Amino acid sequence: MKNQEKKVYPHQLPEEEYRKKLDADSYRVLREKGTERAFTGEYYLNKASGIYECKACGNEIFHSSKKYDSGCGWPSFTEPVRPDAIDVHMDYTHGMIREEILCANCGSHLGHRFPDGPSNQGGIRYCINSVSLDFKNGEN
Repeated sequence: MKNQEKKVYPHQLPEEEYRKKLDADSYRVLREKGTERAFTGEYYLNKASGIYECKACGNEIFHSSKKYDSGCGWPSFTEPVRPDAIDVHMDYTHGMIREEILCANCGSHLGHRFPDGPSNQGGIRYCINSVSLDFKNGEN
């Protein structure tokens, strides 16, 4: 799907609800497609076992067993918990061609997907903003 605005997400809230629910940085990233600075995110170096969820709706997005240190400055994963947890859209902003990752439940921006991940794990890197996630410790 090329134009995300035409898709209706099952758990999408009115923007005023997101403004109440999310802190300013999370709102800017999740709802306005921003990004956090590299090497500053809360989960960049997190090595605990658990589940990463969309901060806007609680949808399970990534399991810690699929997280790895790519050196890019953001949490990186090799695959989502299930293929239908995310939507992928082409992003042509900032003079680049990238694949944007959105939460399949609420349509919130999570980060981007690149073809430079570990070759022995599918070759895909999901580069995700920490402020777009919540982490639930100990869920294996």
